[in-house]
Amino acid sequence: MARWTSRRRLEAVIHREKPDRPPVALWRHFPVDDQRAASLADVHQRFAESFGWDLLKVSPAATYPLVPWGLEDAWQGDVWGRRTILKHPVRDSEDWARLVPPDPRQGTPGMTLEALTDLARHLEPHVPVFQTIFSPLIQAKYLAGEELLLVHLRRSPEALHQGLQHITEATLRYLEALRTTGVSGVFYAVQHARYAWLSEEEYRTFGRPYDLALLGYAREHFDFVMLHLHGQDIMFHLFADYPVHIWHWHDRETPPSLQEAQALVPGAVAGGLRRETLLLGAPDDVLREVREAWEQTQGRGWILTTGCVLALTTPEGNVRAARKAVEALGSEG
Repeated sequence: MARWTSRRRLEAVIHREKPDRPPVALWRHFPVDDQRAASLADVHQRFAESFGWDLLKVSPAATYPLVPWGLEDAWQGDVWGRRTILKHPVRDSEDWARLVPPDPRQGTPGMTLEALTDLARHLEPHVPVFQTIFSPLIQAKYLAGEELLLVHLRRSPEALHQGLQHITEATLRYLEALRTTGVSGVFYAVQHARYAWLSEEEYRTFGRPYDLALLGYAREHFDFVMLHLHGQDIMFHLFADYPVHIWHWHDRETPPSLQEAQALVPGAVAGGLRRETLLLGAPDDVLREVREAWEQTQGRGWILTTGCVLALTTPEGNVRAARKAVEALGSEG
């Protein structure tokens, strides 16, 4: 029988087959190091190799696509590694029409492509590398700020649609350039499918068409596409038919459970761990949550992850406990 590689494990769980052990991957931001290609690649490669993750989810600064449009940000010590936005380029509804898709090979987008090329050279094909792509609505939030985005969504919908079209075109150009790097995965992040922010109809209008344009391209040209639904009280059922291979959300904090989701989607689910458990708990707490997730899925169609990025102060012992837990499950059969 062929040796189990990380790629083979991912392919197995996507097809609901049982691998030698569950795939596992955690991820985090690397502030300051995420501003240069060489350091962005170096810290991610060392993180992947140190813990033996089955996929490397690359976490550049969330604002990387938007600096060419005049966004300004700074590292100010956020515990999750996020940069603070100092200047939103969109100040009124007319600004959406002024967005011109930049060259993805220049500036901060180009810097990430350089880092991803380096990572793919060292890790692919055995350990798939996933680049983070933010939905057009998330990018619009960074460009305008959350409050102004919602005002434009409800008071200037045509202007916002024009902006979302420009953002989608820019992201498609980036995905085209991403194909040349050699990475095999896309991690597509959605934040606004939450009842606290939008209605289902609003998401169907301002989110879904642009998501599907990007995901359709990603599904055609990349081996793995993972969907991330961020936050509480999510509209999970709206995404069950999305053209992705892996569904990922804060399963420990908001419905559905891993088991419930497996009845709704055809591919793999990813989750099982609370970020707070890794931050504040002990290795035994981590092991308990891993076993609970195993019981829900019986090890089929499941990747062990947390719901989002690790806090920068997460103890290494807890991170290693997650990695050791899947080895133990594999040895148990």
